[in-house]
Amino acid sequence: MRPGAKMDSRKIEKEIDKIMKKLTLDEKLAMIHGATLFKSGAVERLGIPGISTSDGPMGVRAEFMGDRWIPAGNNDDMVSYLPSNSALASTWNTVLAHDMGHVLGAEARGRGKDMILAPGINIKRDPRCGRNFEYMSEDPKLTATLAAPFVQGIQENDVAACVKHFAVNCQETDRLMVDEEIDDRTLYEVYLPAFKAAVQEGNAYSVMGAYNKINGQHCCESKNLLDLILRHEWGYDGVVISDWGGVHKTREAAECSMDLEMSVFPDFENYKFANPLKECIQKGEVSEDRIDAKVRNLLRMMYRLKMLGKQKENRKTGAYNAPEHREAILRTAEESMILLKNEKNTLPLNRKKIKKLVVVGQNAAKIHSDGGGSAEIKALYEICPLMGLKMYLGGNVQVEYVKGYHVPDKPKTFEQNWQAASLDELENTTVGQAVRDEEHTEENHRKGEEERLARIEEEKAEIHEKNEKLFAQALEAVKDADAVIFVGGLNHDIDSEGFDRSDMKLPYEQDILIEELLKVREDMIVALIGGAPVEMPWRNKAQTILWSYYAGMETGNAFARIIFGEVNPSGKLAETFPVQYEDCATGQNGQFGKWGSIKLEEGLYYGYRHFDRQRIAPAFCFGHGLSYTSFEYSGLSMIAEKGKNVKLTFTVKNTGKRAGAEIAQVYVAPISPQADRPVKELKAYAKIELAPGKSRKVSLTLTQEDFAYFDVHLHDFIADAGDYEILVGASCQDIRLKGIATLE
Repeated sequence: MRPGAKMDSRKIEKEIDKIMKKLTLDEKLAMIHGATLFKSGAVERLGIPGISTSDGPMGVRAEFMGDRWIPAGNNDDMVSYLPSNSALASTWNTVLAHDMGHVLGAEARGRGKDMILAPGINIKRDPRCGRNFEYMSEDPKLTATLAAPFVQGIQENDVAACVKHFAVNCQETDRLMVDEEIDDRTLYEVYLPAFKAAVQEGNAYSVMGAYNKINGQHCCESKNLLDLILRHEWGYDGVVISDWGGVHKTREAAECSMDLEMSVFPDFENYKFANPLKECIQKGEVSEDRIDAKVRNLLRMMYRLKMLGKQKENRKTGAYNAPEHREAILRTAEESMILLKNEKNTLPLNRKKIKKLVVVGQNAAKIHSDGGGSAEIKALYEICPLMGLKMYLGGNVQVEYVKGYHVPDKPKTFEQNWQAASLDELENTTVGQAVRDEEHTEENHRKGEEERLARIEEEKAEIHEKNEKLFAQALEAVKDADAVIFVGGLNHDIDSEGFDRSDMKLPYEQDILIEELLKVREDMIVALIGGAPVEMPWRNKAQTILWSYYAGMETGNAFARIIFGEVNPSGKLAETFPVQYEDCATGQNGQFGKWGSIKLEEGLYYGYRHFDRQRIAPAFCFGHGLSYTSFEYSGLSMIAEKGKNVKLTFTVKNTGKRAGAEIAQVYVAPISPQADRPVKELKAYAKIELAPGKSRKVSLTLTQEDFAYFDVHLHDFIADAGDYEILVGASCQDIRLKGIATLE
């Protein structure tokens, strides 16, 4: 076999057959559960290593001790801090999706990892979900088109991407036990397409089962989800790994396509797939053939990753903290930032006209890499916006920073780990059968809520007391400045795994401060950083609003380059920003953040589909994002191939004076649908870079799948004959071209 070559599938299966004949039952069981908190069991006798995993939506997590949630304390595990998936999605750039995947995979391999627990591709159903910053979009098409190249980029490095969380993982409240009632059409049209693309187009080597239940059954124990859909319908032959603590019932998990159980406790031999499963096999309750299938899947992945035999000599070594990684991260950060408003062309600022710049707001100087739950990163460095501005401007401009508002200090401790504590509500009642004492849990939840609300009130009092002085300082500082930038928003005390936001409002009385500052400086640039939409009650008074998700280690450099026009912003919203939470589908039906169970009764109508149907105007719509230049659309033509595809061509021209990039979006709107259909749905897009005055013809193809919906009776996607309006525009509301395609 030539150097670097991969074994073909037939040879892999033959090698697996040989290994399976040599393995004992105890060795098989060792391979299918955790032996440390982040590594599965090895079979040293046969040269089979454990699978080393790491959290990693935004970079490879710091090393932890094998049996405790305490950092190892090394100084060799600092890594590149990548933009969050929400930031990546805002680029609408599939090339950057691949590049960020490649960086993540290279850094994981460089740290000696076999599997990186990324990307997170759950659909953003509600803007208050605590993990939204880890996810990409509210739209299944956009998420799918970015997930596949991201996975491919990771796996080029001989590291398995672990696509998570499968499936419908849309809230953190009661995340281990919440039962989500969902109909098949919504499941297949909204919550599964990105996973299908990651598996079939991205060829993901592993998938992570979610914590939640779907229609009464835990995802990690669901034959419907893991056997019927993933294995049978999608033809998946990779590994399914549980979220940490996601397996509750030994027999149910063993009898479905769950391959590797991981958890948060150090009693590894008491994991469901350890001694409890052995006991079930010995009693004849579970066939050993079930375990063989799991081991085969693990071995197959190991061969694909060159972890076994002579292949190991050709396995890629990876690298972390490489200069080219930082360059790719900077490009992604630059394309991720979204100019929401620029009414009087305040941006870009002219550095030659500024002698004094006043920067207000804690997020200007805040570091975000070290928070968010399992997304936390031990970053080599992180350039905050304030540092980026100072680095860019140099010493001839006075940059004055004032905090503006108070953020309570919450030092991180490791005395009690929240991940282990999150499973404390489960009581072991029989061997391998974990259930919840509902009465006990409800009482604990009630007490916990009372304590949480009491802490919030204490914090509010502290914030209000300290803000009086900070507000006065800020208002005085901005009066004589040549330019003022407010940098506020959210942080990982609010955007985090483990809990959901209680509302969509800006914390720390920022709305009050922004209102007061705008009275003094109506030209103030409002820049917000966060992981999910916020209400902006002052938005009509602000002339300029710039939004950034958590954009990685180069955030400050990207921020400065956009503010001063070195980079023309091209990001667009991958989710809807409502005026107020009550405008959202879940804000109206109350089916979010509840304990016990929720109904996804809005079905297909969430995000922009809901706002379209209800004719509710959002603050900023899906797909919205401004530029320092302008674009003109013209010449839409369509050719419909009978029974096949619809080919579109149109022209985009840069009519401004700056080079820039436009994201042209194509929506399909059934004219007389035979089934209930959304008003319109995103089905294609293209990002086009143009010099001033230049134009480009864009060619896109809509397939039959783009016109289809899921028929629950046929259990298949069908595209009805008839007329469909094709809408081409700069956002879901800014439609520039229209045409009609007829399907026969």
